[in-house]
Order: sequence, then structure tokens, then C-alpha cells
Amino acid sequence: MDASYFLISLLNGLSVGLLLFMLASGLTLIFSMMGVLNFAHASFYMVGAYVAYTITQAIGFWWGLLLAPPIVGLMGAAFERYALRRVHKFGHVPELLITFGLSYILLELVQLVWGRQALNFQPPPALQGPLFTIIDLPGSLQFAWGSPPEMCRSLAGAVCTQFPTFRAFGMAVAVLMLVAVWLLLTRTRIGLVIQAALTHPDAVESLGHNVPRVFMLVLGGGTALAALAGVIGGAMRVTEPSMALAVGAVVFAVIVIGGMGSLAGAFVASVGLGLIDSFAVSSDRSLADIFRTVGLSMTPDTFGYVVWSVKMSQVAAILPYLLLVLILIFRPKGLFGTREG
Repeated sequence: MDASYFLISLLNGLSVGLLLFMLASGLTLIFSMMGVLNFAHASFYMVGAYVAYTITQAIGFWWGLLLAPPIVGLMGAAFERYALRRVHKFGHVPELLITFGLSYILLELVQLVWGRQALNFQPPPALQGPLFTIIDLPGSLQFAWGSPPEMCRSLAGAVCTQFPTFRAFGMAVAVLMLVAVWLLLTRTRIGLVIQAALTHPDAVESLGHNVPRVFMLVLGGGTALAALAGVIGGAMRVTEPSMALAVGAVVFAVIVIGGMGSLAGAFVASVGLGLIDSFAVSSDRSLADIFRTVGLSMTPDTFGYVVWSVKMSQVAAILPYLLLVLILIFRPKGLFGTREG
């Protein structure tokens, strides 16, 4: 494995993992506070991308990044206040069903307003193009800011790989969001109230705090985080109605693998799945090759050689769910979880 391939796969994996964490962190907060697995969470991610696109077309990307999360957060808070709160007393099944129904409603509304075709949601010119270029020369590794230098075209044997500026920006936003959420929960009065309401809601209410309002703020904040991820994901990948479906199942896998309600677990699982996806997608090695690397030889009659000859890139899409199954079998509480569901 050459150094440039490893480094660019590592960076791409981190960018995917941090985007997943932006999305998973909101769902983790909602579940840890309310015990609700919000099936519409990925739909709010999609709505965030579309709202940001519309604002971007009118007044620019930076306003879209700033305004889309609170707008979608208000939508989430309104949903909790006027819909979810009314069925909360009936148990988890009605909660799941109402969020499941909301996901379909949001999908249909998006298609009615913006259509079924993908939108051309582009980052601003300042965030387009490569941030730096990795130059892999025989016997050395060099870096150059911006576009590939002349040596990439003139020097034989030079392999140049670019890392996009917007991917680096998305990673920085995710890290800032992580720090902000951590400071909010551990260093502010409202954060202490939120953490107390998680384990002792009756005691918090007896002290004069409005626990239902706290729940509403948490669900609104969680959907705002999903919308923030939608702005980054929509501009980094593609903005289309199927974008919620593309990440919805993966983000639930992140929640279960990391541990239900654990922000630390969501972070570790997100980054881990991002790295697994990045290295697997770009790998042309088969399972048999991996076994040979650790000293195990595969023969045509060993468990069906056709299966072992499948390349990692061909099974990359199922690896998160394979890991999910293994976690459920051997550690149902997840990596950092304290509850099984």
C-alpha cells in the first residue's frame, strides 16, 4: 500500500465519518433524552440541504449554512410540540409510527416543491477546488497547496492526488460542532438541566424547570444538527430526494454500534465506519488476499473460493451492517452504551 493511497483514504474516511457524526449526534441526543428513535431524522437532513439550496440561490451559501439549521430546528420543535408530544404517553410504537409517517410526508413535500431531479448545489468559489495536492514520488512524499504543481505533469513516476477544500471545510465544521455540543452539555446551565432531565425528569420538574419544553428544545436542536449535516452533505455529494434513504440506515447502524444514547460511541462508530468505507471502496484486494497477508492460505475448496475471491470494493456497502450484526450478537449495548434499547 503506497503512502499517498493510505493518506488520501484516511482523509476521505475521516471526512465521511465526521459527516456521519454530524447526523448521528442529533439522533443520539434525541434518543438519550426522550427514548425516541426518530425515523424522520434523515429526512430532516434532506430538508436541511434543500432549504440551504434555496437560500443559497437567493442570498448566498454562507447565509444558507447559517439559516438552514435553525429553520429546520424550528420545524422539529413544532413537530415535537404539536404531534410527538400527543402520542408520547402511548408508548414507543406510536412514536416510531408517527416519525415513520413524517419521513414520508417530508419526502413527498420535497418532491412537490423542488421536484424529483438532483439539484446543482455547489459550495462557494472560495471552497471549490483542491486544498492541497499529495505528490507521491519514488522514495518520497511531498505536499503542495492548491492545484497540482507542474512536476505532476512533467515528472515521470509522480502520482498526484488532490484533496478538496470543501471536504476539509466539512471536517472543520463537524469538529467545531462536536466541541460546541460538548461545551453546551457540560459547561452551561441548560446543558446541566438537559443531562439531569435524562435520568431524573421528575426531580428536574419539581425544581421548577419545564421538562416538556426541554424535550422540545432537544428535538429541535437534534433536527438542527441534522440540517447542518444536510447543508454540508448536500453540497459535498448530491442534493436529491433519495439522499435521506442513502444515509438513514447507516446512521441507525452508527447509533447501535456506538451505543444507544452515547455521543462518544456515536463519534467512534461514525469515524470507524467512515474509515472502513473509504478503505474498502478504494481497495481491489479480496478476502483471500487478506487471509494470505496474515499467513492463511485459501484453496478452491475452502468455504467456496468464489466467495473468498470477492473484492472488498464489491462488499463495501454491506460492511456497516455486517458490523452491526456482530455488535448485536456479541455486545447488544454497543461499544459505549449503557442500555440495550
